[in-house]
Amino acid sequence: MVNGVSKLLSFCMVMVFLSACGSETPVDIDKITAAPKKYVGSDQCKMCHLEHFDSWKMTSHSRSTLDAQQSVDVIVVPYDENAIRDDLAELEPSIKVPASEIFIPKREEIKYAIGGQWQQRFIVERDGVLYIAPIQYNIDSHRWVNYHEEDWNQRPWLQYCGGCHATGVDLDRKNFSELSVGCESCHGKGSWHAALPKVAVFEKRQTIVNPAKLSTGAAVQICGSCHGRGMSTKVEGAHWPVGYEPGKSLLAYYEATSYASGDTENFYVNEFSKGHHQQYNDWVKSKHYTEGVSCTSCHFVHQIGLPPTRSQTSAAGSQQCFQCHEMVNKAKSHAIHSFANCVGCHMPRIAKNAESGDLHSHVFVTLLPIDTLRNPAVPNSCQTCHAHKDADLRQLHRDAFQGFGESLDFLEQSSATEEKKEPDIEIEEAGEELFDLSKPKKK
Repeated sequence: MVNGVSKLLSFCMVMVFLSACGSETPVDIDKITAAPKKYVGSDQCKMCHLEHFDSWKMTSHSRSTLDAQQSVDVIVVPYDENAIRDDLAELEPSIKVPASEIFIPKREEIKYAIGGQWQQRFIVERDGVLYIAPIQYNIDSHRWVNYHEEDWNQRPWLQYCGGCHATGVDLDRKNFSELSVGCESCHGKGSWHAALPKVAVFEKRQTIVNPAKLSTGAAVQICGSCHGRGMSTKVEGAHWPVGYEPGKSLLAYYEATSYASGDTENFYVNEFSKGHHQQYNDWVKSKHYTEGVSCTSCHFVHQIGLPPTRSQTSAAGSQQCFQCHEMVNKAKSHAIHSFANCVGCHMPRIAKNAESGDLHSHVFVTLLPIDTLRNPAVPNSCQTCHAHKDADLRQLHRDAFQGFGESLDFLEQSSATEEKKEPDIEIEEAGEELFDLSKPKKK
């Protein structure tokens, strides 16, 4: 009898407990999704996605802009005005403002620091507007250089750069929701997603963008929104795609610049990039683009564990290439470079982030010596290597590439018929002299 009563009491207690669990107030999904979507910040995302948050913290995205007022350690070098001026003085007379007159902010005036892998720049505030100070520290070469010293205070940071170095930039309010490239830069505003309970599985997944579940074309445009150079189509003078959100069409918000459009500062005459954050501009010219090999085919945005390279590729160096390509041609240049350095030739270091040649081309095309012979303003893959830096281009082309692509015959004929004649010189808008050896002498 006692055992029966005990079992009955236990059963009643379990039922009471279960009924209490089931009395949770249901979430009004319609009400949540009727409110405007807002940014909630990466710290909110980590509450459910801690492993992804931790892996993101190991990337440069999480450190693209840091608060210099909150921590003195975000500046990567001892900040000494005398040392800065000494380095700037060595750049004279190429700089546009005398080194002694370039504005150098006091350490306490620096609000934010941008970057920390190739270079670091410094943001100051003037009359409520943020600007990049006209100095830059190049990390690999350990030197200070100038940065828009003549017009730095006419280039508001949020308008020129902010949209790709902070999350949720609002140009009208002159603010942002989060420093650096946070989760919502690639996944979209997260307020609905964060508010919905986990049991609302299908509704919850529809309120956030997962680039891995987008088409390749849509996903790669998320990368291209910041790793491409262009101008906003929505806000005049903005250098990033204002209004673009992950999953939308980038073309509606951003127009790429090019050499042909007049951007001779950031592109070579053959339209290969020489400026930074232009990987997307290069990629759309490549066979990779044609065949659907996208950014995430080689790079990861966040993964568990230490990345093998600072470029966040899934393998180091040319081993990345061998994940898809097999080396079958061992003639000419492939025979000479038996160490199979794919990247060295097919991704030459011709672009500049901090120092010239510290970034690889992403057109994935070997630039031949003949390209430079045709036009000395065009670099070639061979001379980006120190072993061939001063080599004779004609001999280099014969040894490594004769029989592949265009012959040198046209140059030999030209030199024989026009011996001692000066090459034509075309003066471009930017004042750059381009030597075109393929054209007959103008009369």
